[in-house]
Amino acid sequence: MASLVSSPFTLPCSKAEQLSSLSHKKLLCSFLPSRRAASRFRCAVATGGNGLFTQTKPEVRRIIPDAEPASGLPRVKVVYVVLEAQYQSSLSAAVRALNADRQHASFEVVGYLVEELRDDSTYQTFCEDVADTNVFIGSLIFVEELAVKVKEAVEKERDRMDAVLVFPSMPEVMRLNKLGSFSMSQLGQSKSSFFQLFKRKKTGAGFAESMLKLVRTLPKVLKYLPSDKAQDARLYILSLQFWLGGSPENLKNFLKMIAGNYVPALRGAKIDYDDPVLFLDNGIWHPMAPAMYDDVKEYLNWYGTRRDANAKLKDPNSPVIGLVLQRSHIVTGDDAHYVAVIMELEARGAKVIPIFAGGLDFSGPAERHLVNPVNGRPFVHAVVSLTGFALVGGPARQDHPRAIEALRKLDVPYIVALPLVFQTTEEWLNSTLGLHPIQVALQVALPELDGGMEPIVFSGRDGKTGKSHALHKRVEQLCTRAIRWAELKRKSKGEKKIAITVFSFPPDKGNVGTAAYLNVFSSIFSVLRELEHSGYNVAGLPETADGLIEDAIHDKEAKFSSPSLNVAYRMSVREYQSLTTYAAALEENWGKPPGNLNSDGENLLVYGKQYGNVFIGVQPTFGYEGDPMRLLFSKSASPHHGFAAYYSFVEKIFGADAVLHFGTHGSLEFMPGKQVGMSDVCYPDSLIGNIPNIYYYAANNPSEATIAKRRSYANTISYLTPPAENAGLYKGLKQLSELISSYQSLKDSGRGPQIVSSIISTAKQCNLDKDVSLPVEGEQLSVKERDLVVGKVYSKIMEIESRLLPCGLHVIGEPPSAMEAVATLVNIAALDRLEDGIYSMPGILAQTVGRQIEDVYWGSDKGILEDVELLRQITEASRGAITAFVEKTTNKKGQVVDVAEKLSSILGFSLAEPWVLYLSKTKFSRADRDKLRALFQFLGECLKLVVADNELASLKQALQGSYVEPGPGGDPIRNPKVLPTGKNIHALDPQAIPTAAAMQSAKVVVDRLLARQKADNDGKYPETVALVLWGTDNIKTYGESLAQVLWMIGVRPVADTFGRVNRVEPVSLEELSRPRIDVVVNCSGVFRDLFINQMNLLDRAVKMVAELEEPAEQNYVRKHAVEQAAELGVRVREAATRVFSNASGSYSSNVNLAVENSSWNDERQLQDMYLSRKSFAFDSDSPGAGMTERRKIFEMALSTADATFQNLDSSEISLTDVSHYFDSDPTNMVQSLRRDGKRPGAYIADTTTANAQVRTLAETVRLDARTKLLNPKWYEGMLASGYEGVREIEKRLTNTVGWSATSGQVDNWVYEESNTTFIKDEEMLKRLMQRNPNSFRKMVQTFLEASGRGYWETSEENLERLRQLYSEVEDRIEGIDR
Repeated sequence: MASLVSSPFTLPCSKAEQLSSLSHKKLLCSFLPSRRAASRFRCAVATGGNGLFTQTKPEVRRIIPDAEPASGLPRVKVVYVVLEAQYQSSLSAAVRALNADRQHASFEVVGYLVEELRDDSTYQTFCEDVADTNVFIGSLIFVEELAVKVKEAVEKERDRMDAVLVFPSMPEVMRLNKLGSFSMSQLGQSKSSFFQLFKRKKTGAGFAESMLKLVRTLPKVLKYLPSDKAQDARLYILSLQFWLGGSPENLKNFLKMIAGNYVPALRGAKIDYDDPVLFLDNGIWHPMAPAMYDDVKEYLNWYGTRRDANAKLKDPNSPVIGLVLQRSHIVTGDDAHYVAVIMELEARGAKVIPIFAGGLDFSGPAERHLVNPVNGRPFVHAVVSLTGFALVGGPARQDHPRAIEALRKLDVPYIVALPLVFQTTEEWLNSTLGLHPIQVALQVALPELDGGMEPIVFSGRDGKTGKSHALHKRVEQLCTRAIRWAELKRKSKGEKKIAITVFSFPPDKGNVGTAAYLNVFSSIFSVLRELEHSGYNVAGLPETADGLIEDAIHDKEAKFSSPSLNVAYRMSVREYQSLTTYAAALEENWGKPPGNLNSDGENLLVYGKQYGNVFIGVQPTFGYEGDPMRLLFSKSASPHHGFAAYYSFVEKIFGADAVLHFGTHGSLEFMPGKQVGMSDVCYPDSLIGNIPNIYYYAANNPSEATIAKRRSYANTISYLTPPAENAGLYKGLKQLSELISSYQSLKDSGRGPQIVSSIISTAKQCNLDKDVSLPVEGEQLSVKERDLVVGKVYSKIMEIESRLLPCGLHVIGEPPSAMEAVATLVNIAALDRLEDGIYSMPGILAQTVGRQIEDVYWGSDKGILEDVELLRQITEASRGAITAFVEKTTNKKGQVVDVAEKLSSILGFSLAEPWVLYLSKTKFSRADRDKLRALFQFLGECLKLVVADNELASLKQALQGSYVEPGPGGDPIRNPKVLPTGKNIHALDPQAIPTAAAMQSAKVVVDRLLARQKADNDGKYPETVALVLWGTDNIKTYGESLAQVLWMIGVRPVADTFGRVNRVEPVSLEELSRPRIDVVVNCSGVFRDLFINQMNLLDRAVKMVAELEEPAEQNYVRKHAVEQAAELGVRVREAATRVFSNASGSYSSNVNLAVENSSWNDERQLQDMYLSRKSFAFDSDSPGAGMTERRKIFEMALSTADATFQNLDSSEISLTDVSHYFDSDPTNMVQSLRRDGKRPGAYIADTTTANAQVRTLAETVRLDARTKLLNPKWYEGMLASGYEGVREIEKRLTNTVGWSATSGQVDNWVYEESNTTFIKDEEMLKRLMQRNPNSFRKMVQTFLEASGRGYWETSEENLERLRQLYSEVEDRIEGIDR
């Protein structure tokens, strides 16, 4: 790939040359081939010599002066460490100028990029340089593990050195500062006003501005103070001025000042130096302008009189793009990448207002220079930050609320593009990971919290000079997309064309409009009605949502064997090849176009329907779902020709101004390419092209939403999941509840034994004997034994009854009614939020009767009848009190009205508090009023958020080119800030997890898991646990499952000054009081993309534990690593590889695709898929190598597993709701790999409630079946959604078969009861067939497949009926299609 890189782009020197080059497109030097010539995504991994992300060496920054003349000049050595390379060129020029003068001293200088210090040999060289340097300079050292290295090396030599100057960095590095009598060793402790400036609590615009003013004024004040200390402090501030000034002249005078004042050999010499040349702290800069501007009016006056401007720039209707720049790049002359973007935008007819700031707060300059002070309207139509940093705070502490406030005032799309910081251009091109993980954390994740989007890499870095240069193709992409977003602000609604894209997965006519928790066609209908009302052209829209389904799905002219979807466009092969520049690259996987997918043999077919200026299209699927051989490939294939043709049609034939991807989720963002920081040979980048991408995404799935945001440049807008309800009881379970109630009232009478006998027989009929140990019917039981049996059955049915489940499907723009929100509020109220002073409702009620809620939970879990009954009373009282409260805030229609007003009247005591009135009739009448009031005030706020309707409004904002406010995704019960929906979803700072609270929760779950496994395994601890890490789970829980892994192996995370976790330390065996458990960690592809820093942390932790000198029986990690190292002939450290995932750019094991499409022969084939796709390891010793195949180590590690383990953290998603869980389950495979052939224990941690549980996988599958698939409340809720509801029922059945295939943990009765519910009931059968015959056919096929594969034993009569039904539904579908 090195051949792809041409010589670095350099800016013409003179202004005249700049002017003459304006008209030439060749100003931008291309670092990538044209798309047609590109060899698609065959990037070699840049392992270089050290396996790190960057192979650059400090020698390119080392300047050694020529040999001195005989008289000899003193030599001054300077060592510097910086985050970015922009100072390299400027500082080198300053040193060369000083050495050319040959006055006073000669200067030797060497510079290190902080990232280079990861390499052991480079760090050794650094230590050697520090050992004999006179002056050390550091700047922006904010990566903790590297800050520690800098501190350790410099601290040893600090007293010997003549000067140590550290500019904004982590406190431990700042404390190294030393200039004469001036020192910062007391930083954070001293009470002097000077040190108070550096206190970390000061953040935001005000602090940054006052700091910059201080840097300007303090030297003048200190100049007149007599003490040496004041003068040394003055020279430190002057040094900071020189450094921030950054030009060669400033840095030259900086070195003269420091050398003349502090190097002993030069003390007698009078070295003159000029004062710093000061630049504006913030302002507007343009490469063609005669000066920097601090007044936007002056800048615009100059801009309007430019002679070099083309005709487009003089058009008053041209789009205006605001650019955000770092002043350091401008003053150091490292601005070629900025110039390139400005020139490209102007060449495309967009005006620019490029603003800069001297500090790390860009919010003030943005408000000052991009907003018209007279009318408060923005001057710009879009803003592009070229810094890569968060708007306020840069790489250190961010102030996201301040940033959001500033961006809300601008109210335009906000794009944050990326300059390469830690890699050279070649290293980035060659990396399958793409961006360096630290850069992803600092410059992708943090700007997303501000609402930033489109992380397009636009500039690279030359390894030798350190200079930035534009990446031509990337700059084109960035500028075109910025202008397209800006056009949304300018175009009229009637003109705008919108392409709504729906998904069909698995590929089947019954699955068109697939999306998690969403009634897609009803939602689209709701959206289109609203858009039509707002002035968009939606001509010909049907009258109903059903009419919309008919139009989009059915081709009215289709014959029997024709495609059943409506064909919107037939694209000839020639047209396809001319429109799709990368078409030739797809032939390696799919042959010549048109191929077999989305094709009639001659043309490529685009499915969908157009209404006025709105096109509703069906996104093609991956294309390899039904091909067992392709599913075995370790890396995912490219998109097929039909997929590429769809996006070419949307952009270039339909001419969409924006594409709206409708629901969670499609395939575009999961196509092969770099993980983050796409190049133009990455498929997501090629497919989305230049179209602004708006994406409705489920609020509870921030991880995959973040993948869509980063890989397909989506503005993700959250939608609500359906309102949750308690599962309730039905049929035999309801009868059991009634029997238990009878027992409690009659147990002391003679009827007690008889009722217990009925309870036992009914429990067996309900198949509860697998979950509860029941005595033989007729066995004589004591009163205590009877109570225990009843208590255990009662506990189990209460667990089923209280389980939360989403009922039905959500429709965009239809928030839940207040009463529908009650179950959600009850569960919100069940959690302590002590950091906010809020106690849980169950906890408050338990204390009223002198109990602790944890003890009640424990007793209920054990089946102690009194505790089960008390927990039921607490649960009912919680529901009743909250229902009473909600009723007071609603009108007669059940809708919330003026919650704030109602709340203030309730909490203002003008009314009796409704929860108090309700509880007064229960045993909890003496509950703590103050705690209840605080809780209900919080619940009132939550209620307002739950019922708010912002989903349509946010979509309209995005389509109008406005700023969509960001907000977290996740579980609204754990984090109500997820609400209201309609926010631009973001994840979290990946370096912030696991939190201390997550670690505490993890300990509880791990202890319960190990106790359960010991109980099931003859009292032995499991030596190895194979587990899965999911992206969304770790976002929702702030890293609980990540923390579980750390606690299993016996380490704890160590946070730095800023609360970021980049280190771990071992917990002593004494404190742990058990062996260290070995782990095999399978990270989902999404976790890998979002949390590569945490994979690095985990791998370092495991290897650290493997190298601890501890007894094998107390450290299973070491025991297995030593054994495997001996067998493989490798080092223990390499054998201790335990952190695995997919290859970069690939996702899932494909087991789910095989199961969903019935494209597999036997379980061994599924296991091969898993092993071939999930055996790529992350190595913290060579993090730049990306994911490397380590199948042998993977298999050996799995072969020691005694248990498999996954987490359920949210009531909205359970084991059979999605296919991901069984797709990552290795239970049967571990059995096949173990030498003893023993099946491992399979466990699921359920932290969906305050009472965390560890169940077996079989128990959890049974619970899932009872609460969802077989529960009338759930399936009737789904059937109310019609066509899409049938598909949801079928999906649960298919996923149940998936669990049979991967774990064998599904009981026969689950299939039998499902058959009774959906097939034997003639009325139900008719409803399913009428609403969605295609999905019903798949359901019948799944029953037959479950039997054929040996997962379901049933009567021949049942099977014959299913075969007959399959034939009938086939005929029916043929009739529909006719």
